[in-house]
Amino acid sequence: MDSLFYIVPAASLLALFFAWHFFRQMMKESEGTVTMKEIAQYVRDGAMAYLKQQYKVVTIVFIILAVFFAILAYGFHIQNPWVPFAFLTGGFFSGLAGFIGMKTATYASARTANAVTRSLNSGLKLAFRSGAVMGLTVVGLGLLDISIWYVVLKAFVSDPNPSQVLVTITTTMLTFGMGASTQALFARVGGGIYTKAADVGADIVGKVEADIPEDDPRNPATIADNVGDNVGDVAGMGADLYESYCGSILATMALGASAFFGDVDAQTRAILAPMCIASIGVLLSVLGIYAVRTKEGAGLQELLGSLSRGTNLSAGLIAVVSFGVFYFLGFQNWWQLSLSVIFGLVSGVVIGKATEYYTSHSYKPTQKLAESSKTGSATVIIGGVGLGMISTAVPVITIAIAILLSYLCATGFSFDPALISNGLYGISIAAVGMLSTLGITLATDAYGPIADNAGGNAQMSGLDPEVRQKTDVLDALGNTTAATGKGFAIGSAALTALALLASYIEEIKIGLGHIGQTIIEVAGQQVEVATATIPQIVEYYQVNLMNPRVLVGVFIGAMMAFLFCGLTMNAVGRAAQKMVTEVRRQFKEIKGILTGEQRPDYARCVEISTLGAQHEMILPSVIAIVAPILTGVCLGPSGVMGLLVGGLGAGFVLAIFLANSGGAWDNAKKYVEEGHFGGKNSECHKATVVGDTVGDPFKDTSGPSLNILIKLMSMVSIVMAGLTVMIGG
Repeated sequence: MDSLFYIVPAASLLALFFAWHFFRQMMKESEGTVTMKEIAQYVRDGAMAYLKQQYKVVTIVFIILAVFFAILAYGFHIQNPWVPFAFLTGGFFSGLAGFIGMKTATYASARTANAVTRSLNSGLKLAFRSGAVMGLTVVGLGLLDISIWYVVLKAFVSDPNPSQVLVTITTTMLTFGMGASTQALFARVGGGIYTKAADVGADIVGKVEADIPEDDPRNPATIADNVGDNVGDVAGMGADLYESYCGSILATMALGASAFFGDVDAQTRAILAPMCIASIGVLLSVLGIYAVRTKEGAGLQELLGSLSRGTNLSAGLIAVVSFGVFYFLGFQNWWQLSLSVIFGLVSGVVIGKATEYYTSHSYKPTQKLAESSKTGSATVIIGGVGLGMISTAVPVITIAIAILLSYLCATGFSFDPALISNGLYGISIAAVGMLSTLGITLATDAYGPIADNAGGNAQMSGLDPEVRQKTDVLDALGNTTAATGKGFAIGSAALTALALLASYIEEIKIGLGHIGQTIIEVAGQQVEVATATIPQIVEYYQVNLMNPRVLVGVFIGAMMAFLFCGLTMNAVGRAAQKMVTEVRRQFKEIKGILTGEQRPDYARCVEISTLGAQHEMILPSVIAIVAPILTGVCLGPSGVMGLLVGGLGAGFVLAIFLANSGGAWDNAKKYVEEGHFGGKNSECHKATVVGDTVGDPFKDTSGPSLNILIKLMSMVSIVMAGLTVMIGG
């Protein structure tokens, strides 16, 4: 059975090969005219300069945290000695995934604009396969990191009990998820602040005040805006989904080792299953990518159909293959676990379709939102907030049903407390199913910023208006797929977070061992810590609603979601104020900008966004790391459990609300720009632009950062479990 493991590194290399292949194909395409190349180079230089600065800050944070973990491991012996190294590799691979995806996007945008001059299908295929570089890089590096650590720990971890070896290996591997989550949070928050500061500044002064088109080369903030699409929506998103993907696999492995403790064969099967499903998902993602194509003159619905064809093909095939995986591995309940995978896949599709319905201007909610612009920007904002709140119902109910069904399938349709570990394994394998085809689902997300930048390049290069119209169609599709991707990410985060809660309890057991406590008293009986079940540990720490520590933790967790969003929203606001002031200054002092006689100072705007993002990203990111540590120290394990539950409940719903409101505002603006309600430069257009600027930090900064916050707090809690057990409460 162990030989099946080698499917994982093989799938990793396959994903990285196709990522390299698609990158090479893209690089062979022409960037177009001299002006198109020049603009693309501006964006490329700005993006690389920003990432260089961000990685300097993140490196300092990682060194400090690694030293702290080393002190806990080697000084106080309350942590696994592998943790500092696993933490660093998780952060490195997460950052590398974002870097490769962003580099690809900065080379692909001008080439996409040039390809559109030939045909819409050429532009779609080029942008989509360039986005696929990101998707395949994320899954390739994720499986590579998992493979390396599994081999290393199998070689070095020893224990008289073989079952305990597998538990130690899988819980240790979870800690590299903290490195990935930490890097992802900095990338998402910093990139989100950068891109939205530039976007808001460009829209308010350019579109509303100066009446010039989007991405007009006369707008000083337009290059910074295009840079922001790459550092926020590509590099940030890549790091984000890297940690989501790895987190779901690692949490399932850890739960499998725990659920079948005492039966090494069953443990091995449960550990291999998520890795095998993810590995097969790589191959099926590649097949789906090749299925995406469209016809010339296609509208938004046809383009959505093209992308859906690829993603649905991959999802359908993985649903079928999962039956074979569990059967071949020898699970007695193979068909029930396969149903858990299918429920995860179906819930992802339902969330995606619901998001598409509420955010695409092909459907009534966004069309009605655009119509509300007839009475001004206030009604647009009110309508967008209301739409976002209503849109949370379907995803929440969908995830609730998926949790219950995947749990029941894994337990043989029983709520017996003795089977809770098996049920949680079912929920976790559902998260793996949802993310198994991330290679293609992330491609549909990364495609969006490439199409957006292609439109910007076409506008700034003075290409034929028909080219801009085609890129606008691709961009509108990108807004919808990006919103769908965000819904997908937060849905998987909800499922993974439940698995991480169970993994936290396993780390608590290990922490008790580190302080020499081998026996606990539960309901008047002596229980060995090593064999204690999840309900027994929960009862030992009184994790129930009558325990004030738990309730306080729930309130703090719910507050964290809102505090974090408030800090990031205000950060965007402050950075945007500086950008608006600078753009107004240039319009006033550089007289020839609006007539086209003088070129704006693009570099100054890029610098403002860079400095603003670097400064503003630190506080929210540090709070996200510190909050679980302080909660554990002050309230103990029961308080931390409350914190994680409160953060998950509030963060999940809030993230969907923010993503969908922002996506709907953006596409309402696009709907007006297509000629409805007066078209571009009308009063309705100005009202929807105001709505879009409000929605920018909703959908691209605060919203997508929340799913990282949820998992980062879980990961920090897991890594710090030893400290929490020793002095908590």
